[in-house]
Parts: sequence; C-alpha cells; structure tokens
Amino acid sequence: MTQRYAISPRETAAMNTDELRENFLIENVFVAGEIELVYTHYDRMIVGGATPTTEPLTLPNPENLKADFFLQRRELGVLNTGALGHVTVDGTLYELGNQDCLYVGKNAQEVVFASADSSQPAKYYLLSAPAHQAYPTRRMTQAESTPVHLGAPETANERTIYKYIYLEGIQSCQLVMGLTRLKSGSVWNTMPSHVHDRRMEAYLYFDLPENQRVLHMMGQPQQTRPLWVSNGQAILSPPWSIHTGCGTSNYTFIWGMAGENLEYTDMDPVTIDQLR
Repeated sequence: MTQRYAISPRETAAMNTDELRENFLIENVFVAGEIELVYTHYDRMIVGGATPTTEPLTLPNPENLKADFFLQRRELGVLNTGALGHVTVDGTLYELGNQDCLYVGKNAQEVVFASADSSQPAKYYLLSAPAHQAYPTRRMTQAESTPVHLGAPETANERTIYKYIYLEGIQSCQLVMGLTRLKSGSVWNTMPSHVHDRRMEAYLYFDLPENQRVLHMMGQPQQTRPLWVSNGQAILSPPWSIHTGCGTSNYTFIWGMAGENLEYTDMDPVTIDQLR
C-alpha cells in the first residue's frame, strides 16, 4: 500500500504537470491478479482496486494500518466496474454484477474477491474510510438504486446519477459512494462546479473508449489545473478543490467521499463565470 500526503492550495498552484500527476492521479487501479491500495491523508481515505483472475484475492492487512485486520477500525465500499463476480465477507457470499455495489461494515474480518470467469474478470473499485460505528454489510444492485436524471443535450451534460452509500441509501459511518453515467453525446461532469470543504472526494473514470481521455480540472476555482485521465484511472480531490471534467467521449465515473457528514447535497457552488 502506497501513501499520498495532503497538499495545500499554495503548493498545488506552483506544480507542473508531472507533479500534479504524482500527487493527485492514481494511474494503476486495476492490475490483473492483484489488489492495489493507496492510503491518502485526505480524511484517511484508502482508494484501490481488486482484479481477481484465476484465483480469489483476499483483502490484505497492510502493516501501516497498525490493526489486527483491515476493517478493525474501517468500513469499505466496493463497486464492480467489470464482469460478474462475487465477494465473500466472513463466509457470506455476495454476487456483484457490473455496476453493483457492496458495503462492508466495520469489524468484518475476512473479505475475499473472485471473478465468475477468469478470462473476463470482475474489477472491484475499493474505497475505505475510518469508522467508529459498525453498520450491516449490504449489497445494492444498480437496479435497486434510485436513479436521478440531470442535465441536457444542449449543455452536453445529460447524465444519470446512481446513489448507493449515502444518507437515504446504504447506511455507513462516513463513506458516501455512487456513480454517474453520461449519455452518448454528453461529455461534461460536475458542471457548474462546486467544492465541499467538509469532505474529500475521489473520482474513478471508466467505460471510456480506447484512445479517448477525460480532461479533469482540479484546484481552487480561481487557480484551476488540468489533468488528462485514461480509462480506469482515479483522481484524488482535496476538500478545497473543484472536481470537474470534460471527455473526448462519453464515460462513467464513480464518486466517493469521506469527511464530516453524509449529506450528498453538502456543497458550495461555483458559478461558471468564477472559474479561472
């Protein structure tokens, strides 16, 4: 498990492209046959991916957690971006299809990831935050979520939001998680922009066609910085930063937050004319 340290707005404003990518972009989330984990100092969120192929993968207990097991003081959100698979939590099996979600509560001792077909593996995106209360492990398929349709073709941001782990959905200690799917012909996400100083956020971009990219914009509204993001890569967004993007094609992205509250709508709007 690698680490990413918290970076201030002043430092970010002076970074070149390589420095921005080194601090805020996670390039290798899904590695065949491996579990990849990044420990961030933004609200102690862990961002990662599990890609089981021929053999199941067990959630490890990295030494730097100083815990008896991974979820001793943590909770976990799992969202499958690949083919059919199943996750076993302390002996109970949960089947996850593409874009289905599983919440695993504090105190679960063993989490095992597997694919139904090793030639078409499941690709589990993982978000973990500290937890001080145990909530039940629960699966939610995309069909069971409540979709919200927003945007319009005229503004190139027609999209559907699927909420899974949030105040009115799967209960958690502080983790909030869901995904947004843009319709064909729409390319803008999170526009107009916003910040939420009470929570960090991470984005995973996926379902992006080969040789296409998302131009993700971060930074303070008056000091924005661009990052070109490929399919299956993740962005760390500090609480003080906007997190918006425009693709060369439509795409899907997973959003996940941790911090002071569970209010999905807790955000400070930034109008388009304020951006620099």
